[in-house]
Amino acid sequence: MNEQQSTPEPNLPEAKPEASYTSPASSPHFSSAPDGAAALRRRMRLLTVLLLLVIAALAAQWWTSHTELRSLRNEVAQRLQSGDNTNNEVKGVLKAVQENTKELQAKVSVLDSKQAESQSQQLALEQMYQDLNKNRDDWALSEIEDVLSTADQQLELAGNVQGALIALQNADKNLSRSDKPQFIAIRRAIARDIDRLKALPTVDIAGIAVRLDSAIGQVDNMPLLVDEKPVESATEPKRMQPIKPAKAANGKAAGDAKAADLPAEPSAWSQWLAGAQDTWQSMSTEMWAELKQLVRIREVQAPDAILLSPGQAYFVRENLKLRLLNARLALLSRNEFAFRNDLSAAQDNIAKYFDTRAKQVQTTQALLKQVQGSNLSIQMPSLAESLNAVRNYKARR
Repeated sequence: MNEQQSTPEPNLPEAKPEASYTSPASSPHFSSAPDGAAALRRRMRLLTVLLLLVIAALAAQWWTSHTELRSLRNEVAQRLQSGDNTNNEVKGVLKAVQENTKELQAKVSVLDSKQAESQSQQLALEQMYQDLNKNRDDWALSEIEDVLSTADQQLELAGNVQGALIALQNADKNLSRSDKPQFIAIRRAIARDIDRLKALPTVDIAGIAVRLDSAIGQVDNMPLLVDEKPVESATEPKRMQPIKPAKAANGKAAGDAKAADLPAEPSAWSQWLAGAQDTWQSMSTEMWAELKQLVRIREVQAPDAILLSPGQAYFVRENLKLRLLNARLALLSRNEFAFRNDLSAAQDNIAKYFDTRAKQVQTTQALLKQVQGSNLSIQMPSLAESLNAVRNYKARR
């Protein structure tokens, strides 16, 4: 290639006459002149040189290309070899990665199953918590409803105002432990029922019961008509014998001094007659008192009260006690009708079978009249508002 570069390019224009050159055979005017042959030879040599230069350039070019191609092949082969090695390494790494991926996938599948299980457990726990919370509220409301229903029945049947107040206050206390605003309507209804119960007039049930107990305790000591004893009439006192004057030491002087003041001394016959008269009067009085005890005339309203035997008298007292105890139970249950009926029956029994002139009987009758005058007719309110509030809330859930 160096020779090709050193080839003199300026000599090329001299070949212009070749354009009109004709071969010696075709030219009629050809002459074998020595100058023309020399020029031809020079041209031929020049062409040969040029051809050789071109061949050399081509050979150099081929050699260079071959060398570069071989080096490129070697480089490509090395790179392919390194690529194969890298590919093998990559395959090994890929295989390891695939194995690791499989392990990770297995672990992920296990984790997914555990996560799904934990999610299902969490959902189950949330559902259980919701159900428990709901059931807890339902249980609390059911308990409050039962307590209020029982208190309402006690208030309606027995007039137990204090028990109803305690039940309402306990229900409000149980609802106050929860912060749910849904319970505010129930608590308002309970508060209104509490205010209505507190506004009721009070009745001294305990004081009336104590009076009835006192009357029951006096029944055993009250005398019956059959036990009445006649009042003994007082006998007239016996006449006193006249006192004889005492004889003084000088009896004559003393007798003389009082002789004018004293009546004349009765005789023995008159004294005996007066003593016999007094004795007869005393004996007759005692006999008349005994005769009056044998036959007594008394007006009673119930003749059978006089004919009671001791056993029947015991049952009369026990019947009176039962009447008073029934009145006491009716008082505690606020049953005014039964209370007044039992008291009336007890007073009728006292007037029929007991001695109304005795002080104990009169005291008991006055006590029963005082108890019977007590007013128990109080209109008791119901707890319907609180019960309806609880039931409406349970129906909306």
